Order: sequence, then C-alpha cells, then structure tokens
Amino acid sequence: MAKRQYWIYWQLLMPGSGRRLWQLIDHFGSPQEAWEASETDLAQVSFLDRQRAKTLVRRRETLHYDKLDQLLRKLQCQVITVEDEQYPALLRNIYDPPFALFVRGKLPNLDKIHLAMVGSRKASPYGLAAAESFACELARAGLVIVSGMARGIDSSAHQGALKGRGATVAVLGCGPDVVYPRENSLLMKQIMEQGTIITEFPPGTPPTAWHFPSRNRIISGLCKGLLVVEAAAKSGALITADFALEQGREVMAIPGNITNVKSAGANKLIRQGAVLVTRPAEVLEELGLGDSTPQQPDLIENKDALTGSEKIVFTALSHLPSTQEQIISHCQLPASEVAVALTMLEIKGLIRVLPGKMYVSAGL
Repeated sequence: MAKRQYWIYWQLLMPGSGRRLWQLIDHFGSPQEAWEASETDLAQVSFLDRQRAKTLVRRRETLHYDKLDQLLRKLQCQVITVEDEQYPALLRNIYDPPFALFVRGKLPNLDKIHLAMVGSRKASPYGLAAAESFACELARAGLVIVSGMARGIDSSAHQGALKGRGATVAVLGCGPDVVYPRENSLLMKQIMEQGTIITEFPPGTPPTAWHFPSRNRIISGLCKGLLVVEAAAKSGALITADFALEQGREVMAIPGNITNVKSAGANKLIRQGAVLVTRPAEVLEELGLGDSTPQQPDLIENKDALTGSEKIVFTALSHLPSTQEQIISHCQLPASEVAVALTMLEIKGLIRVLPGKMYVSAGL
C-alpha cells in the first residue's frame, strides 16, 4: 500500500480527530507504523485503553481503499494528503491539520489570499446584505472567500463571491457528497463550478453537531484573515475567531446594531481587539494589500456625471447596507427624489440593491 494511503486510511477511521491523530503519529513515528500497530501497542496511546484499541483494530480491518476509490471517482472527488504539494500550506502549519482533505470542484488556488467570512445562521437582513456586499467586492479584488455553507451569513458570503465572479471555498462539516442544509443544493453546485468544496469527512458522513467546531479550525486555517460579519454572544463564529487567534490570523469584524442580540458577539470581538471594518478596502489594508484595487474606468466616469441629488445620495451610501427610509432621513431629500436617484445610481452601476431592498455602494 502506498505511503499516502495510510494518511487517508487514518482520516477515514477517525475523521475530525486532528489532535488525536497527531498524537498517534507522535507515539508511533509514522501513519504506517500506527496503522500496523497491534491492539496491545495501540492501548498504550494516551487517549486509548484496551477496549478502545480493540474497537479501533476491528474497524481498521473493515476498510477497503478500492471501494472508496470507486466512490471518489464517481463523485469526481479528489483526496489531498498532508504531504501532497496541493495541500494548502497555511492549513498544514496549524497545530492539528487534517491528515487528508476530500475536495470537489477546482483545487484551491494557493497563490491567492484567502479570507474567511463567518457569522450567524439566523442573521438579520443587515447582516445578510453586508456579507454579500463585502464578499462580492473582495472577490472582485482577487481574494478567495472561505466559509462554511451554513444558513445565514455563510451562504450570503458564498453568494456574494459568486456574484463578484470570484472564487469561493466551502468547508463542510459532513461528507463532500452531503448537502447541508438541504436548501443549499443549488449553491453547492454553483460553488463546485466556480470554486471548491473541502471537508475532512469522507463521503456519506452526515452532519453532526461535534463536526462543526472541528470544521471551523479548517475555515480559519486556510486563510490569512477572518471577518466576522454578524454573530450573537454564543455563536459558532466566535469559535472560529478563537481558532483564528490561536493560528495567528488577522481577526476583523463589522460593527452591528447595539440593540440587536445578533450583533453582540461581533461587537464584543471589536471591544476585545478585533479590527473594526466598515469598507472592503479596509479589509484589504488589514491584509497588507493596501487600497490598491483600481476602480473601473466606467464607474469613475459615471461618478463624474452625477446630478446634485445623485451625488448626495451616493455620498450617503457605503458598503454597510441602508434602507431607502434611512437614506431619505440621512439626505433630507423628498422620498420621490431619493427614489429616482437610487434608480439612476443603480443603472450607472454605482450602487447595488441587496435582498430586502437594502442599498450599498458598488465600488471599493
């Protein structure tokens, strides 16, 4: 059996057990020696006892790589081991990288900077709009947007990256062939066409609660930075932020309404030292890229041709979404004049309309 298959075998046998798998390697010296160890020798490992070692040996004997290989070919799913060149270097260097990754779609572009975007599953219209807007503009700027394909902020981040015609990576807490949540079936297909599906869990693995904290270390581990868009005080996004800090990543957060409990976690992160960002350009600056992405010439030309009311309305907008009522209040213009200005600005490509009739600036 080839050396790389031992990495894959252990990943099949103990998916989501990164730290324990590395303890095995530390104990035996290599995945092959660990695989060939006797029940007695396995029982000497710190997290195993005689009964657990017996169960492990019994399960080990049921694995057949040929059957897995056939299934992976059918799914058009690749397997990358921690020793392969295609394995992301940033992820390889975290404390407990997965032994192997199951990948569908395009292999990750390791030359591009990856940014994780996470937040609440039960996000507000503000949070959803902000996630989509930031992801769209940052994907256009060349960043790879990484998230977990969960409901809420994750899905909006992937959708924004796709709309920006950029790359996006979805890290799953289940097998690469399992759609979770079910309503994201189309989104998963679109991600595979334009980006990447990655998981440490083998085909057929259902989503289970404990899988997601394990998944979160991969989301942050793939990236140079993490952006928390909206998160409650006890959100899985904060677990990802903890992993990001542990891994030495840049942690940023978009501020939220202080009266909204869904923003409490993101606001707390800012209070604890996370970088507050209100524009995609600030994310680029924090990642060391500067505000270097040039605006499109046609957008600059359109800005120069704005009428008086269009300039006022455009100046009132940012990458944090606003309702038409908020814009009217800020600009102190008649509702009909603001409505016309918004329509013209959208036609000129200077603003975008997000779900829930929320308006944002279209430029970095």
